[in-house]
Amino acid sequence: MSIRRKLIGAYLGIAVLFGLYGSMFGLYSYRGFMYNLGRGLVWPTILFPAVGHLIGGLIIVGFVLFLIFFVRSPD
Repeated sequence: MSIRRKLIGAYLGIAVLFGLYGSMFGLYSYRGFMYNLGRGLVWPTILFPAVGHLIGGLIIVGFVLFLIFFVRSPD
């Protein structure tokens, strides 16, 4: 088993545990398990809010670059 598979498995394992904890004891326990599992898939952004801001900024910059380089203006 490669190191890549181990890291992905560990990340997904943490996501499932984060989702289970959130659906049973967390702030959003009134929501369903799938909602909390979705939050668990992005657990670094929840534990470290600066990571969420960084990812959001990269998405915005990527979108702007996409518009600049790949969308043609009407002539």
